[in-house]
Amino acid sequence: MSTPEKPTSPPTLEVVDGAPSEEVESTETVNQPAKLMRIGSMLKQLLDEARAAPLDEKARLRLREIYETSVHELAEGMSTDLQKEMASLALPFDEGAPSEAELRVAQAQLVGWLEGLFHGIQATLFAQQMAARNQLEGLRQPAIGQAPESDRPGTYL
Repeated sequence: MSTPEKPTSPPTLEVVDGAPSEEVESTETVNQPAKLMRIGSMLKQLLDEARAAPLDEKARLRLREIYETSVHELAEGMSTDLQKEMASLALPFDEGAPSEAELRVAQAQLVGWLEGLFHGIQATLFAQQMAARNQLEGLRQPAIGQAPESDRPGTYL
């Protein structure tokens, strides 16, 4: 059996399914992509709601709480590198209720970062599928110099 070929350009993000991989050249990993997708979708919906309706102080405090909880939950499903990157973007609010504009900017920034992360995950999955397809095609083709198998065994004159 031949060893798998490494892709020509290493992926910048790895989606971890629990199985160890020897081809990992990057430390950026997402351990819980489904959780990230759910939280990202929720944040996007909250951002749409925050744009559509005026928010009183109680609603702004609740959105702040949801935002901070979401950032914490997102961090649990990521590698340390991605946690640091997200933390540099998702800065904490000042004390008290943030303004509507502060909430919108913070949520839009986080949603934009998550969408970039999702695109990276999709690109990595596509690259992994292509590498697997190429490897499978390599296994299907007979080795060079090997005679093709005949339907009828035996020597014929």
